[in-house]
Amino acid sequence: MAKMTLEELRKLRESTQQQIKKRDTEGKQAQIIVGMGTCGIAAGAKDTLDAFISELDSHGMGGDVLIRQTGCMGLCQNEPTVEVVMKDMPTVIYGRVDPATAKEIVEKHLMKKELLNDRILDRPSGDILKN
Repeated sequence: MAKMTLEELRKLRESTQQQIKKRDTEGKQAQIIVGMGTCGIAAGAKDTLDAFISELDSHGMGGDVLIRQTGCMGLCQNEPTVEVVMKDMPTVIYGRVDPATAKEIVEKHLMKKELLNDRILDRPSGDILKN
């Protein structure tokens, strides 16, 4: 086995700490929950998940947003489905989320706090939202 230099060890430690920070649930601004049931995976949910990770990293938000996977959300005809939970915004479920839409969710919903109304499948009624 090859020996590592001190600099290589430091880079490995930094990389590992970044990965741990991404998995930590404390202090996150938002959660992105990707439906990864059989129907979601068949519809491209893995590519969608990868797009979210890549897009968040490119904006330096990888440690601020928790990305999770869940099973089937029961909305098979609209897969891939993604639930976005963010403080001071309604929780919404987006449908037919391809990698381009994932980028749009990061840029509009997470960064500008704007909903993508044309992709929303479900959100709370206006009468139960707190203004």
